[in-house]
Amino acid sequence: MDRAPMQYFSRPEQDRNIMSAWERFLSGQPSDSDALRRLIDDSWRRCQIAHVNPDRDGAPPPMREDSLHGLLDEHGELLQAGTPVMADARQFLDETGTVMVLTTNEGTVLNLEGDASTFDAAERIHLMPGSSWNEDNCGTNAIGTALAIGQPVQIHSAEHYCEGIKRWTCSATVVRDPIDNGILGVIDVSGLSSTYSRQSLALVVTAASRIESRLARREMELRYRLLERCIGRLGVFGTDGVIVLDRRGKPVKANDRAEAALRALGERLPSAAQLDLAHLRVGGSLNGVFTEELPPWVNRDWFEPVFDQGERLGAVLTLPCQAAHAAPLGHRDELRAVRQLVVKSPAFERVIGNAPNLLETVGCAQRLAQSKVPVLLLGETGVGKDVFAQAIHDTSACEDGPFVALNCGGFSRELLTSELFGYVEGSFTGARRGGMVGKIEAAHGGTLFLDEIGEMPIDLQPHFLRVLEEGAIYRLGENKARKVSFRLVAATNRDLRQDVTEGRFRMDLFYRIAVAAINIPPLRERQEDIGLLSGYLLSKLADHHGLPCPVLDPEALARMAQHSWPGNVRELRNVLERALLMTPDAVITLDALPLEIRQAARPAPLREVSSYGASEPQADSGLKHMEQVEKAAIVAMIRREQGNMTAVARELGIAKSTLYVKLKKFDIALTGGALGEGRAYAAPQGRETA
Repeated sequence: MDRAPMQYFSRPEQDRNIMSAWERFLSGQPSDSDALRRLIDDSWRRCQIAHVNPDRDGAPPPMREDSLHGLLDEHGELLQAGTPVMADARQFLDETGTVMVLTTNEGTVLNLEGDASTFDAAERIHLMPGSSWNEDNCGTNAIGTALAIGQPVQIHSAEHYCEGIKRWTCSATVVRDPIDNGILGVIDVSGLSSTYSRQSLALVVTAASRIESRLARREMELRYRLLERCIGRLGVFGTDGVIVLDRRGKPVKANDRAEAALRALGERLPSAAQLDLAHLRVGGSLNGVFTEELPPWVNRDWFEPVFDQGERLGAVLTLPCQAAHAAPLGHRDELRAVRQLVVKSPAFERVIGNAPNLLETVGCAQRLAQSKVPVLLLGETGVGKDVFAQAIHDTSACEDGPFVALNCGGFSRELLTSELFGYVEGSFTGARRGGMVGKIEAAHGGTLFLDEIGEMPIDLQPHFLRVLEEGAIYRLGENKARKVSFRLVAATNRDLRQDVTEGRFRMDLFYRIAVAAINIPPLRERQEDIGLLSGYLLSKLADHHGLPCPVLDPEALARMAQHSWPGNVRELRNVLERALLMTPDAVITLDALPLEIRQAARPAPLREVSSYGASEPQADSGLKHMEQVEKAAIVAMIRREQGNMTAVARELGIAKSTLYVKLKKFDIALTGGALGEGRAYAAPQGRETA
């Protein structure tokens, strides 16, 4: 019979024999005894080699308060994940005479919860925040021994190496990193010997599992946010290798040119990373605190940190091709900007507009359309999420299959259930004869587009999640599973992350549908497209109503460019349809537009800036009104950020490559060293200077 599992548990009935074995061990006599577990004997030997004083009566005094604050900050994520779990255990441990302890991966106590009546006794042996309980300091104990062997362990009474803590019993196990399985810390339950219970070990194993699950969910959320921010960079057409790195500096995703770019670096690259991208590591640390210490082969100009809501998620490493690598540093971003030009595929020609942020979104959608992962379209009402969904379907491998659309916000819970899953005849009062095929089943072999997925009732979401995970559905009133295979495209104008936090949307479903998220820019952020969009929509509307197609008066178009368009393209279409039907002439003038558009605020006068300072207002007759506003915003932001172009792009909400395209478009050149960029742009004669 295999007795290995018994190694985890202490045997209090053998306490006297173990005490005798300890005394023989210290006197140099053989300590062999059937009562002594092998892991205890091994631990005593480690303590003897480390010269641990067996007369110790506890841990060393805790560290200074300022050092403890630094330690708590350093292990903040472990503490954040562990605190709710320990709080849940507090009520269970109350009046049991035991406390639960969370430590670092070096055995230093971070937090303590449990029976308040035990705190005084714990403090006397320095079982308190800031004290170190590894084996080198305290001899054999559950915290230190669990760290030494990396497994759950109970240490009871005489099994402790130091005489002063033999009155205690403790159970502990390690908490492991969900990404690389490294040890992050220890969770322990301790009390005086009379509180011994085998269940204490089960409690700490369960607590550790819950902490690891919370850490895994946190890491998953960070990675999804990282990929959301970087997916457009991976889909850029060009020759650069792009690698997305997590906070530890480990690759999360790379484009298909990354390995070739790594190989092109030749002798500069460590051999392990050159052979396998999985071995690559650039900065970072075990606890997720990203460092700026880059390997010698990484040019700092290739490295760009990724932030979201002030939190550092990771970085993007762009490995230039040989041509870009040889190019002068000051021209590298211009080369990248040229490579990021997106050519629309035929299916995406229906997405009207040429604004850089729209083209970047189209490029991302075209890239994702080739895969089978679920896509989540994010954007305000009326931005054209349905147009993107249809274009993704028409560009995908399932373009020959059906495209089935359903608005989750247009039905009651009961109707939405039957619309999604279908039903068999007689399953409920009013069910049609012969039953009905649901939208999920109808989308088999094609694409299912669920608009307003954030409106799906919370109690229906687990059923839909099961379909996604198992690839099978059950019609209402039926016990037979029907296999389904489809590409999911979902859309919402809600903040699903906030809905998850507030309990209105399931976290597991969110992460299942948001494998790849695409943010569609609102019309107010691409107002240079209003003229092109208006011409396209007027042509369609004129054909629909059998009327000649008019043109927009320049003054009307300029005023439309100043409107904020809260309803986006849908609002623009309604405005143009009204103007078309009310205008008998071939030209739509300002008078034909609604009052809220006619009264749109005129743009503020431009101020040219030089050396990050403002000068007198200056007209720029070569630009349209909205272009003047956009140019003024860019110039003002450059002045505010003192030439730090990364910060400028972040504040404007656009990619840095898009910013450089706009600098060229508006003939803005930088002087004064471009703070934060490490290079200066000389302003050719006659150019405006920022």
